Amino acid sequence: MRPKYHITAKSNWINDPNGVVKFNGRYHVFYQYHPYSLVWGPMHWGHVVSDDLLHWEHLPIALTPGDEFDKDGCFSGSAIIKDEKLYLIYTGFIYNDDPEKIIQQQCIAYSEDGIHFTKGGLIIGKNNLPKDFAPNDFRDPSVYLDGDKYVMLVASRRKNGRGNILKYESKDLLKWKFVSEVLPIDSSGTMIECPDYVKDLNLLIYCEQNQPVEGYMHHNLHSNFWRTGEFIFNQFFTRKRGMIDYGFDFYAPQIIKGDNIMIAWMNMWERNNPSEKYGFAGSMTIPRKLEVVDNELIQTPVLPKDIEFSRHLNEEYEEYVKVGFYKIEVNNLTSFSLEMRKGEKHATSFELINKKWVFSRANSGEEIVGKETDEDSLKGIRKMPYKDINNHVIYIVLDEFSVELFVDGKSLTSQIYPDEQDDLLKLKVSCLEGTITKYK
Repeated sequence: MRPKYHITAKSNWINDPNGVVKFNGRYHVFYQYHPYSLVWGPMHWGHVVSDDLLHWEHLPIALTPGDEFDKDGCFSGSAIIKDEKLYLIYTGFIYNDDPEKIIQQQCIAYSEDGIHFTKGGLIIGKNNLPKDFAPNDFRDPSVYLDGDKYVMLVASRRKNGRGNILKYESKDLLKWKFVSEVLPIDSSGTMIECPDYVKDLNLLIYCEQNQPVEGYMHHNLHSNFWRTGEFIFNQFFTRKRGMIDYGFDFYAPQIIKGDNIMIAWMNMWERNNPSEKYGFAGSMTIPRKLEVVDNELIQTPVLPKDIEFSRHLNEEYEEYVKVGFYKIEVNNLTSFSLEMRKGEKHATSFELINKKWVFSRANSGEEIVGKETDEDSLKGIRKMPYKDINNHVIYIVLDEFSVELFVDGKSLTSQIYPDEQDDLLKLKVSCLEGTITKYK
């Protein structure tokens, strides 16, 4: 029992994607990995590669903790190519029983073949951290090339305060100079994590922990945001901002630069993992292609190349399916009701209700429980804004244990654990005209 298209470890725990990159013609995804347990523990870097972003081959563990600069964990980071070598920039973790004495610092490793890595040690330690920021919350470096210099964005937290993103610059990836705080105002949550930036899209993404609820946004205790704008005098000034994903299970996204393809952890902190009984905990989202249109983030899933069928969409459509990719195009939509992995007892639903997209896994199957206390979360519901336009494009990505929905560039991702025999997809649509396309 494993997802067909989504990255999982061969066994045990995974979380954040790390170092997503195209190197020597293949897509590489590294990830936070605890190879000895189904729960989080000392972090290693797992490693998979792909030619098409849909089928993945496991490679040996890339980074293992144990050196003086990362003795208790190789935390999240990024990858960059320099002089035909692949460099991994990551956070070395040093544990202490006193949380205030924990050390997080930035380290480097490199490889000529993209498989076997040599550690290069510490590159940014607590002495390179601005004095009012805490060395126990200083992690998740993202590195990119800007002209003739390398830029690193690192998440950190102000002492006795909240999170921000710190900007460093280097000529050689080894010697780094602090430049600025990236956001003019600190996070509204307790900590920022996993920043990433794509210069050609003017797109900044990051995560926030324990931020206050705002309309449809961040009902999860840990949520993800995008901002479009520009760097002015080394600070990022925002034109528009929004949620990256409105579902239950999406965190720590990273972007493959050049291709502008994003992948994230398809799970959430402080939840149970029903997949443990199958020998694994955690998986990645389907990769998504990114665009910025009118300063707003637009996401579409990476799809198989072949089409199984494309036909006119009548008012009702039914198919027995557990795994599948669909594209639905409708004109003048007035109602939409979708049930997935439907059986005698269970179904996962996605509906248009009072000009809102409403997703429910209340009756999906095995219960997934978190620490959220708002009414929607307790009912297994997530909502996504509706865009009042004439033509809608909707993608459905079904895999074992998950559903990913994309509507007019917005996304909603959630795990589900129905019974194995639950396999009916039932769609009811009222529109002027529409088509449904299935990929294989």
